[in-house]
Amino acid sequence: MHFIRQGQFDMCDLFLKEMTASAGVLPDTTNTSINDPALIDAVENLKAQFRQMYRIMKQLADDHDLREAIEWTHEHRDELLALSSSLEFNLHRLRFIQLLLEKRKMDAVVYSRQHFPRFGSKHLAEIERLMTCIIYDDITQSPYRYFCSDSLWSDIRMEFQRDFCCLLNMSADSPLYACVYVGTTALPIIMKVHTIMSHNRAEWSQQDELPVEIPLDDDLRYHSVFACPVSKEQATEANPPMMMPCGHVICKESLQRLSRNSRYGRNAMRFKCPYCPSESTVDQAMQVHF
Repeated sequence: MHFIRQGQFDMCDLFLKEMTASAGVLPDTTNTSINDPALIDAVENLKAQFRQMYRIMKQLADDHDLREAIEWTHEHRDELLALSSSLEFNLHRLRFIQLLLEKRKMDAVVYSRQHFPRFGSKHLAEIERLMTCIIYDDITQSPYRYFCSDSLWSDIRMEFQRDFCCLLNMSADSPLYACVYVGTTALPIIMKVHTIMSHNRAEWSQQDELPVEIPLDDDLRYHSVFACPVSKEQATEANPPMMMPCGHVICKESLQRLSRNSRYGRNAMRFKCPYCPSESTVDQAMQVHF
């Protein structure tokens, strides 16, 4: 999967060949299903999808050729709309700018009339700026010269890759790359903590938690993390976040402790929210899913 996602199709074929040759010879390869027709079809289909993606991205990078990318967005328009994607509009915007840079103003006007109307409700302000570009002889010397920036081409490639992978229910970046990157980022910090704790003869006894927080980039935070404001502990499947009728959220264990320590007595049903005067019962709290 990793080789296919990275466009290393020959490496993928070699890896499958080696797996087939090692069946029953190397450990954990006795029951390999590498020759399963369904698996082979799935791999070939995935390779065909990513070959198309990398071919289009190469056209965008090397030749600034938008034709196949635009055709792809037309074929998947409904799916892209469901994602609230702006990819199709951004591709048409680039084509419009291309025509202006080629001094083909009338062709640009015809192109805008043909493709921009469907995007008016969402991108009206952007379309107005694009149409204003027509009055300038040289757009690169106009207040709208940012439309000619090379960064727009790198942005469109990244946007195309992200939306293409999203339609395949995949992330734009390889999971293997993300795991290795996060591991190498965290390792120096963990090793330093391990050295300090060994020197102090201390042990970390908390399960499924790290002794220190590992700083990660925003694009590597794939799931929302909730820390209970009462216990300061991170929510887990066994201790999920619960929302009380007043709207405040705390973890389930904290909720149960509040109920047991209620001012109305140990056997009382009602307890006070730790953040507002509202009172409620455990049964009224709802689990929150991030």
